[in-house]
Amino acid sequence: MDRVKIGLEILIEEDFGDLRGRSIGIVANQSSVTPQFTHIIDEARRIGKCQVKRVFTPEHGFTITETKPITTSYYDEEYKVEIKSLYGLNYKPRRDDMEDLEALVFDLQDVGARWYTYISTLYYCLEACGENELKIIVLDRPNPITGEILEGPILEGEYRSFVGIAEIPVRYGLTIGEIATYLNEKYHLKADLRVVSMEGWSRSLWFDQTGLPWIPPSPNMPTPETAHVYIGTCLIEATNISEGRGTTKPFQVIGAPWIKPKKLSEELNKTGLSGVKFRPLTFKPNSGKYRGKLCGGVEIYVMDRGLFRPFLTGLQIISTIKRLYPEKFQWRKVKGKYWMDILTGTSKIRRSIDEDEDPWAIVDEVEEELLKYAYEKEKYHIY
Repeated sequence: MDRVKIGLEILIEEDFGDLRGRSIGIVANQSSVTPQFTHIIDEARRIGKCQVKRVFTPEHGFTITETKPITTSYYDEEYKVEIKSLYGLNYKPRRDDMEDLEALVFDLQDVGARWYTYISTLYYCLEACGENELKIIVLDRPNPITGEILEGPILEGEYRSFVGIAEIPVRYGLTIGEIATYLNEKYHLKADLRVVSMEGWSRSLWFDQTGLPWIPPSPNMPTPETAHVYIGTCLIEATNISEGRGTTKPFQVIGAPWIKPKKLSEELNKTGLSGVKFRPLTFKPNSGKYRGKLCGGVEIYVMDRGLFRPFLTGLQIISTIKRLYPEKFQWRKVKGKYWMDILTGTSKIRRSIDEDEDPWAIVDEVEEELLKYAYEKEKYHIY
């Protein structure tokens, strides 16, 4: 087979192993499918003869058709199963939703960014399984932006949140299966964990080298390329600049009504960033910030993904816009806290930008701890 074989396929080949005929819960959404597009729910019933008692869903729900978070629970008539949200009211499966289960199966496509909330959902599922003495099986899938490159600061403990569940860098270089073991051991979650590993995946592979189809794991993650730039341009969420939500290229286009596209692109192209170029453009978002308003900004073109460093690029974009438009630029607050601090896991970066420090120097300072983390994570490598 000239492609990567995902954990779900391995479990199917095992006829679902010791899960066969059992009562199970599944953590999944519409992207939890085989490369032939059959859903894990159908495979569990058809091959595994499992009783799928309920499905737990992450942020954006089961069908991922809504850009806003899904917090409600309901019965899905097509799949004939109860859908329980693990976002909003309950981040963690409730005890009474687990009492009739013999195991929990976790099968979500991650994107390799600390602030993407699926690893937080994984954390709480591990914790719940540890508390309820329930076995959890994590089906591994590729990290779409490779398992080699690390970027961004290590999250400081005081900034732990649902968009930063662990003291890891922004780009942490592990698969969903590897980080399951990391979280379980580092935070003493005591889950009876089994990771069903992939075949044919190596740490240097980008998603388009796996031979697998990309199914958007959330509404604003339409392509693997989006996942790559997201490591940097998600930071735009922390400002009054549009991160491109409500366009066909979220996180790849950014702007605001008061930005001059040509000027911004010229300034960004002069910064010396590797592997990336900026094109001036105007766009009108149909949702999110500046909905229905004409925005000036740039589109980000990754010219060499091996050289491109999205986190540094995100800081450079913010720093440049703040310098060009000091009276227009604003940091965004959520519940009285700077969202930049919550995302980056530190207040150092926001304060350094406010002090007009060079983004290259900011990154050098906050990434000093990456070497220590690189050694720490190696013992969790499956591949």
